[in-house]
Amino acid sequence: MSQELCPLSIADITSELAEIREIAASNSSQKMLEMALSCIDLTTLNSTDTYSSVKAFTQKVNQFAAKYPAIKNVAAICVYPNMAQTVKETLNVSGIKIAAVAGGFPSSMTFTEVKIEEVRLAVAAGADEIDIVLPLWAFLEGDFETCAHEISSIKKNIGHAHLKVILESGVLSPDQIWQASLLSIEAGADFIKTSTGKLPQAASPEAALIMCLAIKQYHAETGRKIGFKPAGGIVTCEEAMLYLTIVQEILGNEWLTPELFRIGASRLANNLLEKITGNETKHF
Repeated sequence: MSQELCPLSIADITSELAEIREIAASNSSQKMLEMALSCIDLTTLNSTDTYSSVKAFTQKVNQFAAKYPAIKNVAAICVYPNMAQTVKETLNVSGIKIAAVAGGFPSSMTFTEVKIEEVRLAVAAGADEIDIVLPLWAFLEGDFETCAHEISSIKKNIGHAHLKVILESGVLSPDQIWQASLLSIEAGADFIKTSTGKLPQAASPEAALIMCLAIKQYHAETGRKIGFKPAGGIVTCEEAMLYLTIVQEILGNEWLTPELFRIGASRLANNLLEKITGNETKHF
């Protein structure tokens, strides 16, 4: 890893975030709201998901263009791996990616061989993107070699699919978030993601700031652009604007595109749509 300790102290992070929050408060333009909506990974990850419910969930994305022709659709639909084929068979609009959580999601507590087989099956079923969780059991022991080997092995086995690595940043210190970010990027992640949304500690602006700084440093050193995805507990338009503004201020406007920025969310999509249209809606 390029640097073992986070370059900012907690006081520095707090100070920088205070400035960004001020900018975000006046950043809620129509353009930014629509940008946020177009970067959503529309997510359903419930134990009660069924083929029928996922099909109905996907149909809402199909119907969006006809109902809101002037507004860009969401970036992706994110489901469990056994539901990827249902999304693929139902989705009939172009430009929407199919993302699948896999690799022992959400705990990552299984064998690497099982994870590799699961991600391969997910891609075969239609997934364009794979979201895995950093093996915290190894990372927290300081076994970075095992973490890097697992990420790179999974990356090699998903072909052209994009790999998002979830750090579960809510249980990590600032230094650990920095280390996990660089480790995941250097091992082959196309995106780094804050959280699974399955623990009480989900996405935070502090973690987002650190992760974006790690992406910025890596880009300066290599020229390679890595994507960023906050996820877990992001519900309000104000929260979405804060994360967009963090990305904008640290990485620049060129990162404000679905190719490099996503928001993992379910309820947020309707809240953004209401703000954009000025009408109450429960479309998604």
